[in-house]
Amino acid sequence: MPPTSPKLLSPHKGPRLIVYAQTFHDPAGNYHSLLPLLTNNTGITHVIVAAIHINEKPEDLTLNDHSPDDKRYDTLWSEVKWLQGSGVKVLGMLGGAAKGSYERLTGSEEKFEAYYQPLKALVQTHGLDGLDLDVEEEVPLSTPTRLIHRLRADFGADFLITMAPVATALIPDPKLEPHQRPPRPRLAEPGTPNPLHPTLPHLSGFSYPELECSPAGQEIAWYNTQFYCGWGDAGTTAWYDTIIAAGNWKPEKIVLGVVTNPGNGAGHVNIESLQRVCSELREKYQIVGKGFGGVMGWEYFNCGECDDDLVHVTGLELDNDTVQAGWVKALGMVLRTQEPEHLHRKKPDLGGITAEEIRQMVGGLPGPSVPWSDEKINGLVTIGFSRQEAVAALNATDGNVDLAAGFLFDHV
Repeated sequence: MPPTSPKLLSPHKGPRLIVYAQTFHDPAGNYHSLLPLLTNNTGITHVIVAAIHINEKPEDLTLNDHSPDDKRYDTLWSEVKWLQGSGVKVLGMLGGAAKGSYERLTGSEEKFEAYYQPLKALVQTHGLDGLDLDVEEEVPLSTPTRLIHRLRADFGADFLITMAPVATALIPDPKLEPHQRPPRPRLAEPGTPNPLHPTLPHLSGFSYPELECSPAGQEIAWYNTQFYCGWGDAGTTAWYDTIIAAGNWKPEKIVLGVVTNPGNGAGHVNIESLQRVCSELREKYQIVGKGFGGVMGWEYFNCGECDDDLVHVTGLELDNDTVQAGWVKALGMVLRTQEPEHLHRKKPDLGGITAEEIRQMVGGLPGPSVPWSDEKINGLVTIGFSRQEAVAALNATDGNVDLAAGFLFDHV
């Protein structure tokens, strides 16, 4: 008799298991079905449909390159209903690497309304459970704040609002000398980041600590944090631990974001190592507040399609129908089971971190994998910028050294 699969938690309990879905068809036009996430009992809790773009004409809202109502998406929207009927929450992702969506939501109320109304109609038409705000362009804090408050007013308390910062956006800048570090405001709630302390370089232009400590920040369900492409590392718990300890972020609001395939971005962590990291994080933080926030994978259509992952998932004998479902289920067996095997670790000490300890913690982090050559990075370092700043600028300019240098001189 085959071994009995462990019983999984209900979708609204425990660490989240999230995948983004952006590539819906293969080159021949065949649809990548999401239903194996259900039929293989993977433990999936959330699917994020990507990417919604606000274009120059307000009425030209697109899901990737086509209207959300294009016939090519008929199967997708029908599967969304199946997922939701099984308890899986389905969100849409707004923004991403293609810039412009948030710039168009910036400015006058009249301009905001013109671009917001088609977005609102999309959410209503397809019954999405929430929106993931992936801001990868420089905008003022007022832009996400206004959008968050409007979404809450229009869709109610159960509507999920998430964000997708890179990991460096949540880590206080350790280069500031002690006398330069801003004091923590009296009204800032204990256990939250210092809203006045600048962070390491990132993509969004505004301060995530300031957002988190504002009324709008209380509406954010969690952060799908990108620990890849030079912005962080998911190969150990070090970067995640630093965010929680140095910034006092609540672990239940920080989701570990990974790439599911080496082709999806630099910093891929093989599934065997990722299982170990997730097990350690779940064990460590389940006795702190509400526990580990979970894992998100970018993206679903090709997850697990590399030699190391194929061999490991096959060896687990998970009885999965597809490679993709096997990759997700391998994490589900770690994150979504009712009773973790090991609960013996000492409760981590997340308080009393000094400024110097933060400096040492960030300075001693393992370097993340980056998509740019040492030659490009060192070319920017030699003109006076740190390696982290150089990588951030190259990421922001798609590897163009000249544009990256201009970016650094203008913004750092």
